[in-house]
Amino acid sequence: MDVQHFERITAFIEARLMPLFDAETGSERGFSMDDTSRALRALRNSVLEASAVKGLIEQRATAEPRVRTVIDQSVEHHWDVLRGIARQWEDHADFRREFKRHAWELDEAPAQA
Repeated sequence: MDVQHFERITAFIEARLMPLFDAETGSERGFSMDDTSRALRALRNSVLEASAVKGLIEQRATAEPRVRTVIDQSVEHHWDVLRGIARQWEDHADFRREFKRHAWELDEAPAQA
């Protein structure tokens, strides 16, 4: 798995979320203290946290085998978080089939369109 998978899925999710914060679309959500705004912020924070794996992936190549196992588990967990969020928009035209794949499947042949 490489960072580009995370960059693509994060960009896809962000493109769905950011208009919900945009005042130009008439939104009053995102920055208030109502429950919807709080939920939007929490979701966006979850996406940003789960997508912050670049350093882990870079360290994997030189890590000891035990540490590599922990890195792999962490990266897989973060991918699963993002995958679960992205799948809420499976019917969107920009949804990629790779967003449905498990982390260990991403290193295999690309998913068919």
